[in-house]
Amino acid sequence: MSTSDKAFTGSIPAVYEQHLVPLIFEEYAADLAARLAPFAPRRVLEIAAGTGVVTRALATALPATTAIVATDLNPAMLEQAQAVGTARPVEWRTVDAAQLPFDDGAFDAVVCQFGMMFVPDKPKAFAEARRVLAPGGLFLFNVWDELDANEFADLVHEAVATVFPGDPPRFLKRAPYGYHDVAVIVGDLAAGGFTDPQIETVTRRSRASSPRGPALGYCQGSPLRAEIEARDPARLALATDTAAEAIAQRFGRGAVEAQIRAHIVTVRR
Repeated sequence: MSTSDKAFTGSIPAVYEQHLVPLIFEEYAADLAARLAPFAPRRVLEIAAGTGVVTRALATALPATTAIVATDLNPAMLEQAQAVGTARPVEWRTVDAAQLPFDDGAFDAVVCQFGMMFVPDKPKAFAEARRVLAPGGLFLFNVWDELDANEFADLVHEAVATVFPGDPPRFLKRAPYGYHDVAVIVGDLAAGGFTDPQIETVTRRSRASSPRGPALGYCQGSPLRAEIEARDPARLALATDTAAEAIAQRFGRGAVEAQIRAHIVTVRR
């Protein structure tokens, strides 16, 4: 994984929030919040909060007495999250998931939506999540299934490759959709001290008002943008247009919808 894979900077957070959050993140955020709510935790840590889609869901689903600490490695993403706001106050912190600045046993639950894929040392991050959990505490996270099970992302990946045939960007396959092997996830959890995880694979539908929305989201609202611009900044618009056309040819030129699929992991300390 390259350094740019974790760089959600510049205009990326705003485009991410506008196009990717409703496209692929909102339904899974509601799913995580619904899974956590019955446990009524008193103090929750969110890792890789991004622009706050899960934070907003948690702030609504959990009791008002539940303290929520939402963290991310990228200050720009948290700034976007705070600009959107939450139904009630939460604490925002810029934090590395592999070096959590919290006391042992400080939280009843740790939640992470589609962030563990970006952590270079996953066993270390899992060990940190376990350390800050109280005995019996819940660790709840999700990761995307393989790329070809997520149809818009797969089409964008293939379309952008045609714009740079000699050196195709591999961000989507390498990073967000690169941590899907359940056996590997279970092994990394074990290395971090977690045993007997429950893993459920959940399929949803991804919807947009036009093919251009998903193309903008992936090409300009994720670190795929950095890979494209590293090759030729002048071809960002072409890459986006090519991705939009590929989606239009597959799903039509009006409102579009496609499959998305993710693994939901639940494990106790």
